[in-house]
Amino acid sequence: MRGWWQDLSDLVLPAECAGCGRSRTALCARCSAVLRGAEPRRVRPRPAPSGLPVVFGAVPYRNAVRAVLLAHKERGALGLARPLGEALAGAVRAGLVDGGAGGGGAGGRAPGGVVGPVTLVPVPSAPRAVRARGHDPTRRIAYAAAAELRRAGVAARVLAVLRQRRAVADQSGLDARQRLVNVTGALEVVGGGRGLLTGNGRIVLVDDLITTGASLAEAARAIAAVTGSGKIEREDRPERDRSGTGPGKGNGSGEITFRAAVVAASPESFEINRN
Repeated sequence: MRGWWQDLSDLVLPAECAGCGRSRTALCARCSAVLRGAEPRRVRPRPAPSGLPVVFGAVPYRNAVRAVLLAHKERGALGLARPLGEALAGAVRAGLVDGGAGGGGAGGRAPGGVVGPVTLVPVPSAPRAVRARGHDPTRRIAYAAAAELRRAGVAARVLAVLRQRRAVADQSGLDARQRLVNVTGALEVVGGGRGLLTGNGRIVLVDDLITTGASLAEAARAIAAVTGSGKIEREDRPERDRSGTGPGKGNGSGEITFRAAVVAASPESFEINRN
């Protein structure tokens, strides 16, 4: 109900740009260009937690991008899910193209060199946060990203198969070590999720924001724990193992490989593009 009412309100009430506050537009052309126009790149928090997959981010988390993400997440500006999803789709594509051919299965090669199918698995929000906000922002952005990928010819779907198995503290205010302790062992795959994940080739864990990487590392651990054959293409793996068809790469055998994509990351975590 809240989502329907918010969408109606966006149509009939005067709007302000979520990024800069300009009147009568939910997202002005300038802020839209900031969100959609950047070149996605690999990001790596420092220190990076063990088991963190290779992560690609669409844009730096600052100024207008920060305001747009917060408006969608905390103020229920649901109409922003589509532009945020388009930005996330760009990060997904960049990561898959950088990684070469994806795993087995039908889907073919889409424009831009992406091989399908692609399965997006959103990092879940805490149940209490979903109740307070009235929606799960990361899941909503993931669905928008999958739709954008399909429009580009990529066979993409969303599997929301992760859930919290125990309560975690609010991550804000915690340092990298505290965040890692807070979320380690906190996620699990829902019943029946293993069957949905197995044989899907490329799995891309997605989130709206990466800070320390603890949540993405925990999500990768939870999926690998139930799929067994999954290979996490880790950022702490030597560079020679992150190229060609070494461990963690799709090789046509049907094994599951992991990467991750986010809308935004700290500007300091963006690496020089190595392509």
